[in-house]
Formats: sequence, structure tokens, C-alpha cells
Amino acid sequence: MRILFMGTPEIAAECLKTICEAGFDVAAVFTQPDRPKGRRMVLTPPPVKEYAQSRSIDVYQPLKLSKSMDIISEIDPDLIVVVAYGKILPAKVLDYPKYGAVNLHASLLPRHRGAAPIQAAIIAGDKTGGVATMYMTPELDAGDIIFMEETPIYDNDTASTLHDRYVDIGGKLLVRTINAIEQGSAPRTPQDHSLATYAPIIKKEDAEIDWSKSSVEIRNHIRGYNPWPVAYCELNGQPIKIYDSTIGQKEALPGVEPGTVIAEEENGIEVATGDGTLFVTELQVPGKRRMTAQDFLRGNSFL
Repeated sequence: MRILFMGTPEIAAECLKTICEAGFDVAAVFTQPDRPKGRRMVLTPPPVKEYAQSRSIDVYQPLKLSKSMDIISEIDPDLIVVVAYGKILPAKVLDYPKYGAVNLHASLLPRHRGAAPIQAAIIAGDKTGGVATMYMTPELDAGDIIFMEETPIYDNDTASTLHDRYVDIGGKLLVRTINAIEQGSAPRTPQDHSLATYAPIIKKEDAEIDWSKSSVEIRNHIRGYNPWPVAYCELNGQPIKIYDSTIGQKEALPGVEPGTVIAEEENGIEVATGDGTLFVTELQVPGKRRMTAQDFLRGNSFL
């Protein structure tokens, strides 16, 4: 079975690696164009391109899929496999392969459809997450489920740690899915669209902390936006990025405005929230490296 793989970031590259190492015939790869990256804005290829080139797999980086049918016809795939490609596939692309197109999505569908399901699950306080493979349709993440696999979301998980766990689970689930399609045994379970929630593309401003929320909600917010774009706020007029925190007092402080620094202790920098306090335990201020609160407090203060 000839596979056309479509994907862009690291999670997609790792899944592509797993598929290749399982012995499947990946005929070609579609990925996003190279983008400027870093402070010097160096033009950098996406991880999927780098891995595909290391395997001598043909790489295409079309700006518009609707104008790529000649390429797809030349590749003539039996199946399209999509992992975090970053573009909507038009119907004529989905309909081309004999076995259609399948997608790996980083949530337990229909929950958290969209671009940022890992972050959304943590921010929402979900205790269970997982990955799903599905047949693709023109509607976003709405196709019939093939397989799903669950995993706990732990209290200390960040978007980074959950992403890494999903990479391992997702690659294995894709191998299972492709095998089942090849053998004609892949199931189709329609989604309950009434239960769908959405996880839109993340913008930097989404990471701003609202201290009027509960301590648990704020901690989930911090975990969900770690490592990018990183939760941020101002404490007593000073800008700060927050990477980690712990729950403090569990009762609201009468007369204290949420977002007020009330103490600087061994446990961290204690900040009033809507229903108690939160200890900031890892942070970064402009011009400084990321550091623990203890390191910061050796020569600095928000009080």
C-alpha cells in the first residue's frame, strides 16, 4: 500500500518515523513551507521534511493543496495519512486514494476538535486524554473514529510532557490503524457531534493570566501554555512569565485584590487568586533566564 504522509511538526515527524520503521511504503511527504525561526529568523525546514530527507523520501511543500492534484496523481497513493499538517484538505484530495485519508488527532474525539487539543485538555482540567485515528471528512475532525487510546493526564503534566506521551501512543496507533485498513478490518464509529468541543489555534495573548479565576484554573492555565507561548502577567507592575506553580491557601482573602503578591517564601511567590492563593515556583522576567522562585528571590522581589 502506497502512503502519502502529510504532517509538519515534531509529533508528525516522530509518527512518520514509526510508520517507516514498521515497514510501510511511504511514497512521498507533504509538509508546510520552510519558515524563519529563532532570533535571527533563519529559514528552517519543518521536522517532517528533515526526517523524510534523511530517508530519501520525496518532499513537497505546496502553498495550496487545491492546486496539487497533478502531484498527488503522480504519487498515486492508496492512503493519505495526516498528522498535524496545518492545512485543510479539500474534498478532491480526500477522495483520491483508494482507502481515503486518515488522521491522527491528539484528543479523545469528539472532545477538543481543532488545532490545540493537548493544551485544551490540560487547561480544561481533564483527568483523561488520549489520541484517536479517524477517517477524514471536509468538516474539521468530524470523521468516523477508527481507534482511540486513553492515557491519564497527571496533575504535573504540561503541554510538553503530554505531547511527548502522545507521540509514543500515536505512532503505535497509526501502525495499528494502517494494518487494519490494509487487512480490511478497520472499524468505523460515528462521532456524537452534540458532544463536540473545540480547541482553536493558540495566540500569544491567550496565555495572559486572569487572577480572578480559581487557583486550580490558573494552575491548569500555566501548565497548558508550557512550553509555548508561556503564561504571563504583571505582578505589582513587573512583567513575568510563569512556568510552574503550586496551590496555596484554599479560601479567598477578604479585601485582597486577585493578582496581589502577598508573600515571598521558601514555597515560592504567593499570589492572591479568586478563591485563595497560588505559589509561583518557576518564572522568567525580562532579560533574565528561566529560574526557580527561590533563585529569583535571592536578589529580587515583587513586594
